Amino acid sequence: MVLAEAGQMGEGGGAFQPYLDSLRQELQQGHPAMLSVLVAVLVVLLTLVCWKFIRSRKSSRRAVLLVGLCDSGKTLLFVRLLTGLYRNTQTSITDSSAMYRVNNDRGNSLTLIDLPGHESLRLQFLERFKASARAIVFVVDSATFQREVKDVAEFLYQVLIDSMVLKNAPSLLIACNKQDLTMAKSAKLIQQQLEKELNTLRVTRTAAPSTLESSGAVIAQLGKKGKEFEFSQLPMKVEFLECSAKGASGDDGSADIQDFEKWLARIA
Repeated sequence: MVLAEAGQMGEGGGAFQPYLDSLRQELQQGHPAMLSVLVAVLVVLLTLVCWKFIRSRKSSRRAVLLVGLCDSGKTLLFVRLLTGLYRNTQTSITDSSAMYRVNNDRGNSLTLIDLPGHESLRLQFLERFKASARAIVFVVDSATFQREVKDVAEFLYQVLIDSMVLKNAPSLLIACNKQDLTMAKSAKLIQQQLEKELNTLRVTRTAAPSTLESSGAVIAQLGKKGKEFEFSQLPMKVEFLECSAKGASGDDGSADIQDFEKWLARIA
């Protein structure tokens, strides 16, 4: 049976055909040790095929989703990235999307999608676009973070336990926006507070009865069981950076989003 399989592979082996023919001859001449070599070759080939498949799936996802609470500055960030200009924005009830060419040697492009931040809409729109997400940018209002930390953590928790997000593991950026304001919190403090709040949410949600449990649905575990939650425990790469869509110079000035643009160039 092994000889037959080797023969079938030899018929369409391409560059591997001479090597497979040699293996088949060795087997026919009574060298059973060659069987393990053949198995190893097959394992390598299957690994290469799987790796190429996974890589092609990731490269086909070109969307960068901008999510966050209302008034976090998502839409102004979206406009600044595309035009470089300041524009008065208002709360949206639908998504906006546009092609964005990143600043790198490859000249790649991404599709930026600004999703509504209203509580009644945000998960609905996330559901619509999450399958195509190469990356998710979670925008935080650094100036109001201290009083909104529970709401921010609640929404982020819902993003992080989404089964498709966990499966695809898109890059995740926590963009600590509005750093031009006096009361803005640093990215380090925001990370520490979010880890603390997400850990609390994980404990309370795991302990509380759920309609999902009664329906037989599997509830995703956030982080590592038995350990305090940290972003490093997630299957995707998580980064924090500080930015300001408005900029310290006011409406007429340029935005402080250079680090944001560099991050987009890296993940493209």
